[in-house]
Amino acid sequence: MEDGLSSFWGPVTSIDWCEKNYVHSSYLAELFNTVSNIPGILLALIGLVNSLSRHFEKRFSVLHISNIILAIGSMLYHATLQQVTHQGDETPMVWEILLYIYILHSPDWHYRSTMPTFLFLYGAAFAILHSLVRFGIGFKIHYAILCLLCIPRMYKYYIHTEDVTAKRLLKLYVATVSLGSLCWLFDRLLCKKISQWYINPQGHALWHMLMGFSSYYANAFLMFCRAKQLGWNPKVVCFLGVLPYVKIQKPKTQ
Repeated sequence: MEDGLSSFWGPVTSIDWCEKNYVHSSYLAELFNTVSNIPGILLALIGLVNSLSRHFEKRFSVLHISNIILAIGSMLYHATLQQVTHQGDETPMVWEILLYIYILHSPDWHYRSTMPTFLFLYGAAFAILHSLVRFGIGFKIHYAILCLLCIPRMYKYYIHTEDVTAKRLLKLYVATVSLGSLCWLFDRLLCKKISQWYINPQGHALWHMLMGFSSYYANAFLMFCRAKQLGWNPKVVCFLGVLPYVKIQKPKTQ
């Protein structure tokens, strides 16, 4: 890592990563960490088109859009390495996980207006507080706790899903998020050793790409489960035999 390099954006004021700064352009602090968000944007766009064309509930369109916003925020952060863009990356992460909590728990929530209201106020309060305070490790702990709140409900959906192809979506999610987390840790904890290698494996960039796929798989699984709850006869099919997506057949009475 290189600290405090002057560039078009000025000295580094946020957390720096293992990719060397401003090697390829004075406008991009970390080229690989910036462009590695593009696959996530493309996958979220595919999910958004599928959600809109098949008339899924608006919550899923908002979820795919939140994935896009998060990826764009990450691009701005790694392109500039400024504290304000770092906060612009972390705040959408919290908003997105709050949306996942809503989608996972709302089908069984008896008081429909209370949970979205609480989550909205929570997200707004966090955004204001985060704009004023640097959380550091506190942010990671907070985000991890929010993620842990999703696991029991995801597991419940998994064990109650009989469709093998739908179960495979969640397995792909677990595999990609686990491998991505290892890449993140590898890049963060072993940076001094990696910096001495002839080629940097760009672990943080790999994390971005794998998280783009993991979000896509998670979204598709949740769309399948929700369609099943609504009696829309969902089925997981693959585009060109590679990319899975959810196809539905709504009852004619609807």
